[in-house]
Amino acid sequence: MTSTPNAPESSLQLSFDVTRTRVVLRTKSVFREEFAALIGRIAPGGQTGPLTAEVDLDDFLAGVGELVSWTDDRVEWEESLAGLVSGVLDDAETAQQQLAGAGQLAGPAPVTDGEVSVLLGPGWTGELTAFQRRDIARLLALRHGANFSVPGAGKTRVALALFSAMRERSEAQRLLVICPKSAYEAWNFESAVCFADPLRTLVMGTTADPGAEVLIVNYERLARSVASLSAWLRAAPAMIVLDEAHRMKLGSSGAYGAACLALGPLADRRLILTGTPAPNGARDLESLLSFVWPGHGKRVVADAVGGGNLAYASSVLRPLFTRTTKAELGLPPVTTRIRYVDLPPLHREIYEALKGNPTARSGDLEALGKAMLRMLMAATSPALLVEGTTRYEPLAYQVPPLEASSSDSLGTLLRKLPQYELSPKYEETVKIVADNAAQKRKTLVWTTFVRSITTLDRLLEPFQPATVHGGTPDRDEQIRRFREDPNCLVLISNPATLGEGISLHHECHDALYVDRDFMAGRFLQSLDRIHRLGLAPETETRVTVLAARGTVDEVVAYRLEEKLEFMGSILDDPAVRQLGDLQEEDMISSGGMDAADVRALLAHLKIAS
Repeated sequence: MTSTPNAPESSLQLSFDVTRTRVVLRTKSVFREEFAALIGRIAPGGQTGPLTAEVDLDDFLAGVGELVSWTDDRVEWEESLAGLVSGVLDDAETAQQQLAGAGQLAGPAPVTDGEVSVLLGPGWTGELTAFQRRDIARLLALRHGANFSVPGAGKTRVALALFSAMRERSEAQRLLVICPKSAYEAWNFESAVCFADPLRTLVMGTTADPGAEVLIVNYERLARSVASLSAWLRAAPAMIVLDEAHRMKLGSSGAYGAACLALGPLADRRLILTGTPAPNGARDLESLLSFVWPGHGKRVVADAVGGGNLAYASSVLRPLFTRTTKAELGLPPVTTRIRYVDLPPLHREIYEALKGNPTARSGDLEALGKAMLRMLMAATSPALLVEGTTRYEPLAYQVPPLEASSSDSLGTLLRKLPQYELSPKYEETVKIVADNAAQKRKTLVWTTFVRSITTLDRLLEPFQPATVHGGTPDRDEQIRRFREDPNCLVLISNPATLGEGISLHHECHDALYVDRDFMAGRFLQSLDRIHRLGLAPETETRVTVLAARGTVDEVVAYRLEEKLEFMGSILDDPAVRQLGDLQEEDMISSGGMDAADVRALLAHLKIAS
C-alpha cells in the first residue's frame, strides 16, 4: 500500500465521499477489468461506472485486504482515509487479541485497578467506585471501547476518566460528546467536579467553539453540524463519546448514525455509552460496534451470533465492552407483573373489525386498522383512533353509560364508544392508582399516546396528576410538583418523552404501563426512572403492565420477551432476561374498588360530555 499524493499517473485512487460514510474508488481505462474484479470481491454491485465505484465505509474496511491483489503499486490514498485504514488494522489486531483471551476475563484486567489513579494524572480529582475503576481499566486496554453499564453506574465519569488518561499521555486535547439534551446537566456537572481545573465545557452553538475542551451537541442537530464538528476534531487530537448511543442504532441508514459514522474516524479514541445496546437484536449491536471498530465490529457480531448460541456469543463479545449490572450496584430487586384485561363486547367487536374480521355492521373500519400503532391504540380504546376537535382532546366518558343501539354501524359506535363502555385498561389504571394512593405511594403511569395521557389526566383527577408529553409547556413544573407535592400522587407520561434523563426513584416506587410498543430499549430505559442507584435496601419497586387479552398486546409482550432474552444473554445479565419474563397477575380488585366503584368515582368527577 503506497501513497503518492497528486500523482496523475496513479492506477487507483481512493478517497472519502462528501458524507465520509462511503469510499470512492477510481481507476484508469487500462485497469478496467482488474478494477471490476476488485470491486466484485470488496462489494459486489458497488461500481457506479466502468472506472468508478462507491463502497460503504464498513464494507470497504472489511474487505481492504483485497487491495493486496492490485498489481500496480501506483495507488493514491486520501490522507485521512489512509490514516483510518492504518488505525483500523491496528485496532483489529488488538481487539482480536482481546477476543482470543475471552476465557481469561475473570482474571486480572490488562490495566490493574491500582494503576488507574496514576494513569489519570494529578489533575483528576473525581472519586471512583471499585466497579468504575474496573471499567476504566478494561477500557484503557483497548484503543476504542463500549460501556454498556446500567444507569447509575457512572458512565459519564468513566468516560471523563478515559479522557483524563488520554490528556495525561498527550493523546487528546479535546472531547466531543454527542448526547440527548437531557444529559447536558450531567456532563456539565461532572466535567466541573472531576478535575482540579474544571474543563471548559460548552454546548455547541451555531458553530463549534475552538476554545472548548469539552464540546456537547445533541443528536437532533448533529446532521447539519458535521462540517463544523469535523473541522473542530481535525484541529487537535480528540476523543469522541456517544452517550445513549442506541440513538444511532440504524447505522448509516439513519440520519444520526450516518453523522456519527462520518465523525468517528476523525477521533483518536471512540467510546459509546448505553445501557441498552441491542434493543431490537443483533443488527443494533452491529451498528454500534461499527462506529467503535469500523470494518471489524459488524463482522465480529455477525460471526458471534450467527450460530444461535447466545452464551457462546456473549463469551466472544464480552472482551469488547464493559458492563456494571444492577446486581453489582446492590439495588433491591424489582417486582414486574403483567395483568391481562378482557375487552367488553363493543370494544371487542370494533377491535376485530379493525383487525380484518368484519361483522355485518363493520362498514369500512378495516381501513383504520392494520397499522401497528393504530392496533395498539385500539387495544386500549378504539375511540383514540377518532380525531378529536383538538389535537390532544381527552376522551369524554359517559357515567352511567348509555345503551348502544343494535342498528348503529360500528363506525357510529366507534365515535361514541366512550358513551357506552369504559376502557378496561383505564378502569384498571384508576383501581391501581387509587390502591397505591391509599398506601401513600405515588405512581408513574406510562402510555404511548398523547390523547391517552390527557384522558387519564381527567380520569385520575382526584389524585392531582402531573402530566408530561412532547407538547407540555411547563414540563419542569409538572415534574417538580410530582416530586414535592404530597397531594400529587400520579405522573402520566410516555417513554418517548420521559424515558431518559430523569430520576424519580426517591419519590416513586410504582410504575404502571397502560400499553407498550415493540421498542425494548424504551421499555428498559423507562423502567430505570424509578429503579436506579440510590434506592434504600428495603425499597419495594413494583411494575405492572396492562395487556388486553387476544390483542396486539400479546404480540408485543412476546416480542419484548424475545428481545430482552437476547440482550440479557449477550450482556450476560440475568436481570435483563427476567424483565421480559413477566409474572402473570390475577385480576383482583385493587384497594377494594370494583367496576361500580370506578363508575361512581367518574360520575363524581362529572366527566360526561
